Amino acid sequence: MGPLTGLKLIEIKGIGPGPYAGQVLADLGAEIIVVERASKTNSIAAPSVMDVNSRGKKSIAIDLRKPEGLETLLKLVEQADGIYEGNRPGVAEKLGFGPDVCLERNPKIIYGRMTGWGQHGPLAHAAGHDYNYISLSGAAAAIGTADKPVPPLNLVGDYAAGSLFLVIGMLSALLESKTSGQGQVVDAAITDGTAHLMSMFHTMDKLGQFNPARETNMLDGGTPFYGSYETSDGKHLSVAPLEPQFFAEMISTLGLPERFVAEQYNVELWPELKSTLTATFKTKTRDEWAEIFEGSDACVAGLLTLKEAASHPHNKARGTYIELNGQMQPAPAPRFSRSQSDIPALPSAEGADTKAVLSDWGFDSDAIASLEQAGVFT
Repeated sequence: MGPLTGLKLIEIKGIGPGPYAGQVLADLGAEIIVVERASKTNSIAAPSVMDVNSRGKKSIAIDLRKPEGLETLLKLVEQADGIYEGNRPGVAEKLGFGPDVCLERNPKIIYGRMTGWGQHGPLAHAAGHDYNYISLSGAAAAIGTADKPVPPLNLVGDYAAGSLFLVIGMLSALLESKTSGQGQVVDAAITDGTAHLMSMFHTMDKLGQFNPARETNMLDGGTPFYGSYETSDGKHLSVAPLEPQFFAEMISTLGLPERFVAEQYNVELWPELKSTLTATFKTKTRDEWAEIFEGSDACVAGLLTLKEAASHPHNKARGTYIELNGQMQPAPAPRFSRSQSDIPALPSAEGADTKAVLSDWGFDSDAIASLEQAGVFT
């Protein structure tokens, strides 16, 4: 089920953006075969059976250091539409399954490379993590309080700039191959993706509407009508009525003086407005305010925890969350009118599907037994 049904992709096991990209593709119906280092939990990732990123995928464990193991992978490559890995530049080549080798075995293969710094450049071979990568794009410096930058989890780099740009790249290259009949390499660098995500702020900078100092801009808490406010129970609300009509509705609902409406963008009035909103929102609990504002155009909402989010009426109505094997997690997205995604299959344990996958992909029982005898299955 799903719009990508029939697509066959190989994922070389890693952490972070590669596995999440695979989750997105699997949710949309692609068959994802994960090549594990071994049929047991290792130190680079959570146990697969507990990992949401592993749902809907099949897991094989083969020793790529053995010639028979490498050949097994390359035979799978011959039948796949794409393969993606998250190693440093040159590692896949050293292990024997770099893009040149894969394209020789399958000229139509799309080879995705998911890295932080990209395949070339002075930092290409350096270690790094999400926060390092987004530091080079202006994103990290722009996020946080006036006193210090704050890491935005790993959502901006790993998942938005990494995983989703890899998915876009793989699907774009696969679409192009339908016309050209040729495969190619997708170089998905988190630094590139993060720079791309900052496009709007380049526009604002050109117009003189962006200040590099944090909490001085429209979207970073610099205005009293775009940010968070504490409530009487120590929880918080998100407040974001940027447009005059939405701001007016918030002021009216709060019962505050109408003069604030006409002076919404009067910077000199902002300290008073900020103080007034701070005091007002502290008079009720988060949930009391949420009940007052939900469904209105005032652009005020409660800040929910991870567990609270799954119980919110809007999310429940849309089926935004599902429960698999007792674990709450987000449902596949986006939605489709005709080729809707199915409920994802439970994640497999490391290497649990090795023999079944090889059989499905054309290996006969004698070949599988020979590989097992050679110690290829780890």
